[in-house]
Amino acid sequence: MLTRILVMIAVAGTLQAEIIDRIAVSVGNQVITTDQINEEIRVTAFLNHTEPNFSPEEKKKAAERLIEQALIKREMDFTHYPVPPLSDADEMLKQVEAERPDFARYGISEDDLRRHLWWQLTLLRFIDERFRPSVEVTTAEVRQYYREQVEKWKEEGRNPIPTFEDSRDAMTKALTEERVNQAVDRWLGDARTQMTIRMRDGVFTPNHGSEGVPHP
Repeated sequence: MLTRILVMIAVAGTLQAEIIDRIAVSVGNQVITTDQINEEIRVTAFLNHTEPNFSPEEKKKAAERLIEQALIKREMDFTHYPVPPLSDADEMLKQVEAERPDFARYGISEDDLRRHLWWQLTLLRFIDERFRPSVEVTTAEVRQYYREQVEKWKEEGRNPIPTFEDSRDAMTKALTEERVNQAVDRWLGDARTQMTIRMRDGVFTPNHGSEGVPHP
C-alpha cells in the first residue's frame, strides 16, 4: 500500500511539473501555455499564407497577441459581454475551408480553426460595440486625411488622383478605423498597467520544446 501511495505521489508530482513547464505566460490569474502559443503561430501562418515560424521572436509576438486576447476576454467577463455562439463561425469556416482545404498540413484541426475564426468574429463585434461609438471624425479631419493620402498617391505615381468627393466615404471609413484601432491600443495599454503579467524567459529561447509541425 505504501509503495502504491508513493508511486501515486510521484506521478502527481511529475504531472504537476509538466503542467508548470507548459505555462509560458501568466496574466493575472489566467495562464497561456506553450501549446497555445504554438497553435497561435500555426493558425496565423495558415491564415496569412506563410510557413509557421517558431523562432523566439515569433513566439514572443504570438504571446503578446494572446496577452491582449486575455485582457479583452477579462473585460468581456467583467462587463458580462454576450459572446456569440460558436456556430456563428460556421459560415466563415466553410469559406476558409473552400479556399484553403490544406489546414491539416499546418497541424491545425477543424475545431482549432473554428475557434480562432469564432474569436476573430467575437473580437470584431466587441470592438464595434465597445469602442466605435466613442469615435467621431469631422469633415475637416477627413479633408486633412485626404490631403495626406493625395501626397502618397503622387509619390506612388497614381494618375488620375480621385477627387475628395469621390474619396470621401472611403477616407471617412479609413480614418474611423484608424481612430478605433488607436482607442483599442490605448485601452490595452491601460489594461496592462492594471494587471500583473509574467513571461517565462526560458520558453522564448532557441530550441525550447519540439513543435513537430509539418511545413505546408
